[in-house]
Amino acid sequence: MSGKKLHPRRVTAREKTVRTFELAGEKASKQVPHFLECLESNEHRGLDCRDMRNASDPYDEEEDDDNLSSERQIVVGICSMMKKSNSKPMTQIMERLCKFEYITVVIFPEDVILNEPVEKWPLCDCLISFHSKGFPLDKAVSYAKLRNPLLINDLHMQYFIQDRREVYRILQEEGIDLPRYAVLNRDPDRPKECNLVEGEDHVEVNGEVFHKPFVEKPVSAEDHNVYIYYPTPAGGGSQRLFRKIGSRSSVYSPESAVRKTGSYIYEEFMPTDGTDVKVYTVGPDYAHAEARKSPALDGKVERDSEGKEIRYPVMLTAMEKLVARKVCLAFKQTVCGFDLLRANGHSFVCDVNGFSFVKNSMKYYDDCAKVLGNMVMRELAPQLHIPWSIPMEAEDIPIVPTTSGTMMELRCVIAVIRHGDRTPKQKMKMEVRNALFFDLFEKYGGYKSGKLKLKKPKQLQEVLDIARQLLSELGQHNDCEIEEKKSKLEQLKTVLEMYGHFSGINRKVQLTYLPNGQLKASSEEEGTNGNEHTLMSGPSLLLVLKWGGELTPAGRVQAEELGRAFRCMYPGGQGDYAGFPGCGLLRLHSTYRHDLKIYASDEGRVQMTAAAFAKGLLALEGELTPILVQMVKSANMNGLLDSDSDSLTDCQQRVKARLHDIMQKDQDFTEEDYQKLAPTSSPSLLNSMKIIQNPVRTCDKVYALIQSLTRQIRSRLEDPKSASLQLYHSETLELMLQRWSKLERDFRMKNGRYDISKIPDIYDCIKYDTQHNSSLGLEDTLELFRLSRALADIIIPQEYGISKLEKLDIASAYCLPLFRKIQLDLQRTHEDEAVNKLHPLYSRGVMSPGRHVRTRLYFTSESHVHSLLSIFRYGGLLNEGKDEQWKQAMDYLSAVTELNYMTQIVIMLYEDNNKDPSSEERFHVELHFSPGVKVCPDEENAPMGFGFRPASAKSQEDLGSLEDLSKDEPDHTALTEPLSIHRKSPLLANRKAGSMEVLSECSTSFSGAIYRIFPSCSRQSPEVKSSGLGSLHTGLFSASFRGVSSSAPNLRELARAQRKKATSPRRQSSRHGFEGCSMVPSIYPLETLHNSLSLKQVDEFLSKILNAIDFCYENLAELVTVQYRRKKGGD
Repeated sequence: MSGKKLHPRRVTAREKTVRTFELAGEKASKQVPHFLECLESNEHRGLDCRDMRNASDPYDEEEDDDNLSSERQIVVGICSMMKKSNSKPMTQIMERLCKFEYITVVIFPEDVILNEPVEKWPLCDCLISFHSKGFPLDKAVSYAKLRNPLLINDLHMQYFIQDRREVYRILQEEGIDLPRYAVLNRDPDRPKECNLVEGEDHVEVNGEVFHKPFVEKPVSAEDHNVYIYYPTPAGGGSQRLFRKIGSRSSVYSPESAVRKTGSYIYEEFMPTDGTDVKVYTVGPDYAHAEARKSPALDGKVERDSEGKEIRYPVMLTAMEKLVARKVCLAFKQTVCGFDLLRANGHSFVCDVNGFSFVKNSMKYYDDCAKVLGNMVMRELAPQLHIPWSIPMEAEDIPIVPTTSGTMMELRCVIAVIRHGDRTPKQKMKMEVRNALFFDLFEKYGGYKSGKLKLKKPKQLQEVLDIARQLLSELGQHNDCEIEEKKSKLEQLKTVLEMYGHFSGINRKVQLTYLPNGQLKASSEEEGTNGNEHTLMSGPSLLLVLKWGGELTPAGRVQAEELGRAFRCMYPGGQGDYAGFPGCGLLRLHSTYRHDLKIYASDEGRVQMTAAAFAKGLLALEGELTPILVQMVKSANMNGLLDSDSDSLTDCQQRVKARLHDIMQKDQDFTEEDYQKLAPTSSPSLLNSMKIIQNPVRTCDKVYALIQSLTRQIRSRLEDPKSASLQLYHSETLELMLQRWSKLERDFRMKNGRYDISKIPDIYDCIKYDTQHNSSLGLEDTLELFRLSRALADIIIPQEYGISKLEKLDIASAYCLPLFRKIQLDLQRTHEDEAVNKLHPLYSRGVMSPGRHVRTRLYFTSESHVHSLLSIFRYGGLLNEGKDEQWKQAMDYLSAVTELNYMTQIVIMLYEDNNKDPSSEERFHVELHFSPGVKVCPDEENAPMGFGFRPASAKSQEDLGSLEDLSKDEPDHTALTEPLSIHRKSPLLANRKAGSMEVLSECSTSFSGAIYRIFPSCSRQSPEVKSSGLGSLHTGLFSASFRGVSSSAPNLRELARAQRKKATSPRRQSSRHGFEGCSMVPSIYPLETLHNSLSLKQVDEFLSKILNAIDFCYENLAELVTVQYRRKKGGD
């Protein structure tokens, strides 16, 4: 800071006149902002002339001395555009600043700033001046040079702040972390800085490569048109950010090409889980931080009742406070705002805005005025410095009503969820030996691990080019030495050419190195006979082409609606929100007391399911691509959610071989077969075996039905009326025929035996066509569905192990990393240091800023869900003989035939704050399960559970656990009377239809006090049983919860609107599927497997499983090492 020290003395008439000048003229007086000081009597008075002055016209030296103050004042000048000077934050802070006895504030009128020479500007001892649109920064610099006031914000540095290149340079020089970036200067004088190469999913800027997603920022800080470009596998396109217009701050565009004019900064995109943090400094030792929804997420600006963007104060870590200090000093801006990105456990500065005030925080206004006042006094008149403070207003003190009864606070929710409805998966295998494939394998580092996945558009294009070249050579020279079969190459070319371009994550090629070739021909190979099983010697590559398996529109709806219904598990819904369970989660999340992380495997259908679920859970809007890129973490690390299904464990290979042998017997199942195939005596398995009786005869029927189906499709193709018919999800009859013809070829092998590994694919296809293409009216599809489902109900679950030990062995290979992660999630519930934590001192209107809920969502495929459930069922969590609730849960799971799309395994951790911290009863764990989407043709035979959170055996007489929801009240709520809980609410009878917990409205004079009451009914009749999570109707969830698309501050309006909707006579429930979406089946409700586990109990179980697996792996590694040494010694 620059300036001069002042000393108390009697000032001259001229000096007095400067500081007491009144604005002349009616026009000028209209510009004066109306400052008010709030008194304890709630009356208002205008500030004295000594408190706040406005100056404009040249001063009159002949003013009478008698009216002058006898005391020297420190004049703080505000030199900025009128819109900024008259803003609410500036007004609030200047009012408080004037409470310093020796400080006077002078506002420079905009007309004087723009039209008068600096010599005629008012005098001041301290200058607060900052650039905004239209402000003459050059004149302000000249004024500061002329008068030499103390500068709160350095003026020269504000030139640098207007150029993002300079901002990044300064940040880098100061050692402040920022995203990796490169500058593209389209300047004829600097040709070396204008080298841009654009690829399909990346750009290269002056030699620096940025893979999508990346950010493109104009170099001018005044240009807010920032673009984010998304990768093709995530859907491509770009999110276009702009200065807020109404309720929008960005829009999604399908355009994927970067801008070709102008200079830009290109930087790595930082995944922040949809949250931005804005930091405001007042000097190097004070920083206030607020979090808001990222404008790039869905582009919707959340505003409060006053139209202000909703932001919530969060706490900064020690490292972030150091960053704030560095930014403040490096840019010489006492009052300074900058943007912070919290990603991957680090904090990065991505923008420095210069002079910025917090928009709506009384506590910040107090602090800011105090810091600035003390700073000015210390610099200009230290001998007059008097400590000053304003008492905190009463409304800032959180009032927490006392509670009674058993209160549980939700601490953690962990859910493992299977993806939504998809198109049938298809796969083709072929062995390749051509040098072109080996070159491609080497190019992308396949020799490092012996395996290679090709998913990117450029990679798939290279595979397509090879297929085209080899087919071309085959066409020109029939005797050329190309060992790849022509039919396989044609299928490879056809699949890769589908859709006309590579978009989405819907096709991939896997290459596996075979040092000695493939010993046995695949059942898919065409034209093989009995003596062709031994292939040519020498190395080869196994090429596996996978396509299909895309998330359907129905799958997106399922995921989004389940996300909305998932809110109902969280506490909330009080005051005006009472009776609307989804509102609690939205308020919790929007006030940054919800630590949410979403993980998904690298499969496109899984990632899109996660994005759609997040959209429903958080009431987001717009396209899924921005949500996917910002909210969903790709968890392909240490096999957390991904598994190589082509690399089976020894145990799984043995299991498949046994299954194959049993299912190839042309006779009715014997008692011995029942023992071999169903040693766990699972009712669902036994029922399927009774339906099948003779597996070969059943396969004969299935094969005949497939032949009939392909004949019917061919007949439709020959009919001109239906030949061009378009089926569900843009499929054609020709593509449908290809799908079924391939299954017809592959299911029955050349030797007449059946390939039972194709049974899941057959069931997959007929389930898809029965649901989505039933309008074709094909004959016998229901019979094919019934038989293939019975076969699949044996093959699919038993592929993950026949005996209990086999199930545990295979499960450990699939989900060991996920199991370990779940244990860490439960253990680290209290470790919130790296997340956005609400600041308790600044959180107006939030009565429980300390409440924090951790949510971890894992989206994956069927293999992980089967494996995780196997560990819980057979790993010894509880003794069925001693725990009746667990026995009932195991009976229910044994009756479940299929873990369909959107299957959920949910773990919920509660804390009882009334218990001693060291007590085993302090933390309470619940385990819940849903088998996912209903299979329409057989819905009435579905097994029934015991509801969501039935009364436990320990407290049959109690209505259930209670959860305190009164600690988070709207800011207008006041506790006036004691709380009372009505255990038998008249609403219970009406709301018992849902299997989720019921919210009981408490009829007390304190309208905000609401408690969660868990229903005591242990079973519901089929007539009233809900078919969806937390629903009042037969859909997935209550129709009264639908349409929620705004976050917490707007929930009251939502609640009122929903009440009107709920009482409307036109309101009807949907009998099949979601409301207004008849093609989307409902999802089974969550059923409680156990609701009285302790955290210690669960943690010991997890540790036991993990230790056992680790022990096995150590022994296996030792055994392999010994065998290797013996072999080496023998050689």
